[in-house]
Amino acid sequence: FSILVYFTWGITISFCSIVDCKGPPPRRSLEILTGSWPDETYPDGTQAVYKCRPGYRTLGNIIMVCKNGEWVAIKTTSMHISLERPCGHPGDTPFGSFQLTVGNEFEYGAKVVYTCDEGFQMIGETDFRECEADGWSNDIPVCEVVKCLPVRDPKNGRLISSAKDPDQEYSYGQAVHFECNAGFKLDGPKEIHCSENGFWSAETPKCVEISCKPPEVRNGYALSNKNIYRENERFQYKCNQGFEYSARGDAVCTKVGWSSEPSCEEVSCNPPYIPNGIFSPVRIKHRTGDEIRYECKNGFQPATHVNTATCTSGGWSPPPRCTLKPCDFPQIKHGQLYDEGKYRPYFPVAIGKRFYYHCHHNFVTPSRHHWEYIHCTQEGWSPAKPCRRQCTFNYLENGQYPYYGRTYIEGESVRVSCNSGYSLPNGQTKLTCTETGWLPPPKCIRVQTCSEIEIENGFISESQVTYPLNKQTQYKCKPGYVTADGKTSGLITCLQNGWSEQPKCIKSCDKPAFTNARAKINRTWFKLNDVLDYECDERYENKHKATTGSIVCEYHGWSDTPTCYERECRLPTIDAHLVPNPKLDSYKIGDVVRFSCKPGFTRVGPDSVQCYHFEWSPNIPTCKEKVLSCGPPPQLNNGEAKGIKKTEYEHSEVVEYDCNPRFLMKGISKIQCVDGKWTTLPICVEDESTCGDIPELDDGYVQPSSPPYYHGYSVEFNCTETFTMVGHRSVTCRNGSWTQLPQCVATDQLKKCKRPKIIIEGNIQHKNEFKHNESIRYRCGEQYRHSVCVNGRWDPALRCTNVQIQLCPPPPQIPNAWNMTTTVNYQDGEKVSVLCQENYLIQGKEEILCKNGKWKNMPRCAEKIPCSQPPHIEHGTVYSSASSNEMEDTTEPKVYAHGKKLSYICEDGFRISEDNEITCYLGKWSSPPQCVGLPCGPPPSIDYAVVSPNLNSYQYGEEFTYKCSEGFGIDGPEFTRCLGGKWSQQPKCIKTDCSGVPRFDNAVPIGREKDSYRSGEQLTYECVADYQLDGPNTVTCIKRTWMGNITCKDISCVNPPTVENAKITTRQKSRYPNGERVHYECNEPFDMFGEVEVVCLNGTWTEPPQCKDSKGKCKTPPPIENGDITSFPLAVYAPYSTVEYQCQNLYQLQGNRRITCSNGQWSEPPKCLKPCVISEEIMEKYNITLKWRDRGKLYSRSGEEVEFTCKYGYHQATYNPFRTMCQDGKMIYPRCA
Repeated sequence: FSILVYFTWGITISFCSIVDCKGPPPRRSLEILTGSWPDETYPDGTQAVYKCRPGYRTLGNIIMVCKNGEWVAIKTTSMHISLERPCGHPGDTPFGSFQLTVGNEFEYGAKVVYTCDEGFQMIGETDFRECEADGWSNDIPVCEVVKCLPVRDPKNGRLISSAKDPDQEYSYGQAVHFECNAGFKLDGPKEIHCSENGFWSAETPKCVEISCKPPEVRNGYALSNKNIYRENERFQYKCNQGFEYSARGDAVCTKVGWSSEPSCEEVSCNPPYIPNGIFSPVRIKHRTGDEIRYECKNGFQPATHVNTATCTSGGWSPPPRCTLKPCDFPQIKHGQLYDEGKYRPYFPVAIGKRFYYHCHHNFVTPSRHHWEYIHCTQEGWSPAKPCRRQCTFNYLENGQYPYYGRTYIEGESVRVSCNSGYSLPNGQTKLTCTETGWLPPPKCIRVQTCSEIEIENGFISESQVTYPLNKQTQYKCKPGYVTADGKTSGLITCLQNGWSEQPKCIKSCDKPAFTNARAKINRTWFKLNDVLDYECDERYENKHKATTGSIVCEYHGWSDTPTCYERECRLPTIDAHLVPNPKLDSYKIGDVVRFSCKPGFTRVGPDSVQCYHFEWSPNIPTCKEKVLSCGPPPQLNNGEAKGIKKTEYEHSEVVEYDCNPRFLMKGISKIQCVDGKWTTLPICVEDESTCGDIPELDDGYVQPSSPPYYHGYSVEFNCTETFTMVGHRSVTCRNGSWTQLPQCVATDQLKKCKRPKIIIEGNIQHKNEFKHNESIRYRCGEQYRHSVCVNGRWDPALRCTNVQIQLCPPPPQIPNAWNMTTTVNYQDGEKVSVLCQENYLIQGKEEILCKNGKWKNMPRCAEKIPCSQPPHIEHGTVYSSASSNEMEDTTEPKVYAHGKKLSYICEDGFRISEDNEITCYLGKWSSPPQCVGLPCGPPPSIDYAVVSPNLNSYQYGEEFTYKCSEGFGIDGPEFTRCLGGKWSQQPKCIKTDCSGVPRFDNAVPIGREKDSYRSGEQLTYECVADYQLDGPNTVTCIKRTWMGNITCKDISCVNPPTVENAKITTRQKSRYPNGERVHYECNEPFDMFGEVEVVCLNGTWTEPPQCKDSKGKCKTPPPIENGDITSFPLAVYAPYSTVEYQCQNLYQLQGNRRITCSNGQWSEPPKCLKPCVISEEIMEKYNITLKWRDRGKLYSRSGEEVEFTCKYGYHQATYNPFRTMCQDGKMIYPRCA
């Protein structure tokens, strides 16, 4: 529609006149208008004078004048304002204060309110003053003290105060006290005071008679039935059976109640303290009649010969105690005491006694001497195991025996190694010397079963002691561990020579969870120390500001979490005339910033840049006042510019290039003139790829041509008669593929397009349908558009909405790619091909795409890192075709370029299991192959052996075991192993019999001798008279050699010891056999002290007797209570002999512990003073407790001091000191009440 606007021209004539003021002058809030003002208008120049309202005063003149129709204030030299009139300070009141509640100053209209201090009240009803025109209103209020009414004496009591007159009033804060007469007590407060409101703080108390109600007695009963007890009357009670008074048996009625709470506590015993013993049952408290049973530790026994005690009112009876226990006759397994028949009557014996003993054959004492002492100790006989088995390691059948001839004591073990294919029973690896000999026997047996195997960080799923041959068993790894192939479980098989392999469970890490990142390799698990490389998603970086990173599988998991954070870009310092849009503090990856220059300046560079993971690209533009034009565009190798060339191009003009056929464009296809310089040219790279045969078109044909069809080659199609082409006629070879074919549609089947609802221009507005290829012109706003009917569809689609086509900034300069610098924007859908620099490999898509105003599919150019030495494989090596001269030149460590391929070859007897090639890819080799051993035929025969193979073919690693003929034995391992098509070294069968019998000093073989002995056969020896075996008594025939040594030790004695004043009565010899006795007899008048005989024991004589004057000899030392001598008692002691005493545990020895025989009498023996048992019952009864109680100590030695203290709430009732001393089992207890 159209809007018509009409304009009319005219002439206006103006006149000037004086204007009057309407109405009287304006009223003011603080001023009063003087004079009379009845008229509706007032002439120009009329003046109005004002004065201040009451309470205000004037400073200067206040005048308004009528001027040009308005009332205007006249400015005078002095101020003309009204100020509020001040009143001054309102005045203070004693015992009170005031607060300004209206206004901020003491001036007209202000108000103050008075209040009295606490305990004072205001006289009168007015509590305020106001500032009026003539000063403050009202008088200053007065505050006087608050008073309370007089108080009277309570009945049966009296009032105590400072008042002289009983009718006197009391001022605020004054207090009065009350007291009751004898026999009465206060019922209410003892003191009241006059409060701030004029009332007493409480009611006057009463004096009531003192009385007590009978108390309730726990576990007891009252002795009288009185209901009320007066002051000082006594309440008496008794306890039920089994209970006793907690404190005392009565209570006194006082004005505060009963003097004590009557109660009865159950008679009980605390748990006893039994050193060196334990008791049961264990309870916190034991009742009267409860019985405990106790046991003493080794070396101790009950002191009363009964092991029970009963709880009584006096404590435990009898007191449970453990005393030292004597030693009974020792039962020595595999040994015996010297002359035990003689000494047996002396048992049991006291602690400290000792006796000779020896061990039987194959058993030894701890010192390995033939004769040894056994001691009676507090813990019993020592050593606890006098005789231990001695084992000699001579020979291990089918195994290695490096410890030949070494001896071991019972409990010791030796680790042995069996020959291959052999094992100790149950897969054991150690022989242990036991009471019955070696366990297991020293013989390695052929492995027919497999024993349980130890798996570090794993376990067998179905655990058994042994596993049958060919049994397949599953094993599992602990959490966090996997098998060598990355699984949580595996299988092993029991083969003839043991398990198929040693299972391994290696530390592993599962593939971690990635945050905004992805792994560079596709694996689900990793071994310890494996490195996992990762890269961040587009627009993200890790905490090290890098887009790639790596983590290591460590013992406790991954070294770090592969997390990437959204990257940001910040604008650098830009040209002062450059305006960014939008302008932010930071930008996310992918954000686009557009630039414009301020008026008068022209942009040099791109109009927009994009934030990438490698910062902004392209470079940020600048602004210049003047820019230069460019000459003709540069020539492109293997390509040319589109359009007509000019001699001069304006700033920002764009030229587009195409590559010649067979060449592929890499980089930016458009260049732009920027301030006199062209941006970077693209590159046309020769593309050797070709397309296949020209595709066939249904109902169409193409002009014949000959292959090859290189990149850029085009062909044109035509349709046969009665068919019409839909689509582009030309098809082009692009990157090895043909572009999309057109269609040939039957002409009579072409679809029509319906009339659109938009307005169509021209003379076809009446048509409702349009044929194929028919075009229309339509209007959208101020623009005209065209569309063509293509087989029933309008192309382009008909629409009038303004579609905002988003342009992308110039393509980015990707790191390590060929220069792509340009300032040209690209439209949505356009692509740019990326070419990496030399020695860099593109990762990702080769083309970036402009979509929704931003570049997508950013690739990376990764460096072609070389590889180090190729991985080593067993039984194989890298194949090299280099000559010997070349080999000499390559002794230095070599690196291999990216893409290099190497081949492996295997040793003789092995073959490649898979592809023999590996490839270097970005610094890492692909997985190498394996060399697998070839099978072997039947094993070879050997002399004197029985060979009966049951297979025609043996796999690599399989073994065959030989068996020698009778009389022959294997020399070396008894098996041969298949090692890649051939067998390992075979053993030999050698004659193994031993001839003759070996001879040893002072030893003879037992039994009939033979001319020869088979391997493994043993000979047993015995020593001749007066010699004793020292070590093993057997030798063994092992492969033609006798193994072992027999040693016989001389155990006879030479001359017996000489005894003064004595003679030997038995026949004397030059040598005495072991065990022979020599008898002594004292000369007159001497008596014998000690044993009358000495014995030859293990080459040494026992202790000889003494012959002394019989005068002054003593009999057995006197016994003492709770003690004994430390040595074995004799029937007679020589003069000046000494013995030593010792006391039982906790008993204190008093006197000299050593006594002496003098003149037939022993000196005074010592005493064993009893310890004190501190009674818990007495302490409870006397209301005392231990002051320093450590470790629950309830026993004290005689002479030790014990300190008591009163229980909480009690005080000393006797003069007995709290620190008392234990004296021979007795002490005096203090009392508390």
